[in-house]
Amino acid sequence: MTSSNDAFPPSATPYHATGSLRGRTLLMSGGSRGIGLAIALRAAQDGASIVLLAKTGEPHAKLQGTVFSAADELQAAGGNALPLVGDVRNDDDVAHAVDAAVERFGGIDIVINNASAIDLSRTDDVDMKRYDLMQDVNVRGTFLLSKLALPALRKSDGGHILTLSPPLNLDPTWAGKHLAYTMAKYGMSLTTLGLAEELKADGIRVNSLWPCTLIDTAAIRNMPGGESMVRAARGPRIMADAAHAVLTGANLTDAAAPSGNFYTDEQVLAAAGVRDFRPYSLGAAEDQLVPDIFL
Repeated sequence: MTSSNDAFPPSATPYHATGSLRGRTLLMSGGSRGIGLAIALRAAQDGASIVLLAKTGEPHAKLQGTVFSAADELQAAGGNALPLVGDVRNDDDVAHAVDAAVERFGGIDIVINNASAIDLSRTDDVDMKRYDLMQDVNVRGTFLLSKLALPALRKSDGGHILTLSPPLNLDPTWAGKHLAYTMAKYGMSLTTLGLAEELKADGIRVNSLWPCTLIDTAAIRNMPGGESMVRAARGPRIMADAAHAVLTGANLTDAAAPSGNFYTDEQVLAAAGVRDFRPYSLGAAEDQLVPDIFL
């Protein structure tokens, strides 16, 4: 696989930004690889400051990248980076990340709940340790990071919480396919729904973002059949561009609600002026791309 910087030259995207994240500080859970790193790199290209809270401090046997190599990429892309080894399930680690972001960069403008655990097993087969992991990382971790960052976000003139979670689609298909994972991801989405309403008076925007198609990541490649699946996927740049559009408001019209939305990447980028999504594909025709789940 190419490095993240090689994969994201600015000229390779059909998205033409109208806003910038320069001067903004992002606090992200995870982000040492995959979609999270792609989003962080896009912010770094603007000159943003990014704090990464991730578990991977040492190289993984199967997954490329650590929080430190990710920080190096962010610096090389033009941003400021603070890598922190920690677990979003640990209260002290999350509190330290919030404090470190405020101390190093003077505040927090954006929280990105990116860390997530996945297990698509059916109920008979799911291991309860994996069930607990998904609940702790996906639901509790999202709630905890958002909660502890609120005092700093209230001081920002553009506070925003963006969570990588799907629309709350109550079609029983998704609960029936992988109930444990569905509950965990929908828990993240319920956090968006609730905080958007709760924080209206504070001026903090709260939204979710989800891909329309499968995205090529190391986690997908390491799943059974993953290497063949990603041949019909898009690269993570589409989610990076979509997140950038949401965070800068490039997708908003005068009539659009700025908070409480469950966006898809295509929806956001179409609103921001993108008409041709083919550059995001890894080679498959548009009608051969694998749709993502929950949609």
